Amino acid sequence: MKKLLLVDDEKNIRLFYREEFTDEGYDAVTAPDGPTAIKEFEKNRPDLVVLDLQMPGMNGIEVLRRMKQIDSQVPVIICTAYHDYKHELGAWASEEYIVKSADLATLKDAVRRHLGENGD
Repeated sequence: MKKLLLVDDEKNIRLFYREEFTDEGYDAVTAPDGPTAIKEFEKNRPDLVVLDLQMPGMNGIEVLRRMKQIDSQVPVIICTAYHDYKHELGAWASEEYIVKSADLATLKDAVRRHLGENGD
């Protein structure tokens, strides 16, 4: 079973993502902030990370940078409510940049694609 690390400071979004991805057959682990996400990443290397950008304390770009230093092979998908950051230099290190939506079809497709799954 593939493990996902879902990082978002909004509790409702974390719960929604965890439920949706668990239903899809993934082991979905959540983190509410950057420091917790980095600890979880180091402890239980996930197969893929879904990462928010705007979080208190440590933003997603810094979290992304640190995760890539630990293991550059783990795909990271940035999923944020902000269109503006798509062209920031730090966001280029992610495998994909998705703007949040209540419809998770785009995010689920990206997860399957970056894990090498067909998604039938």
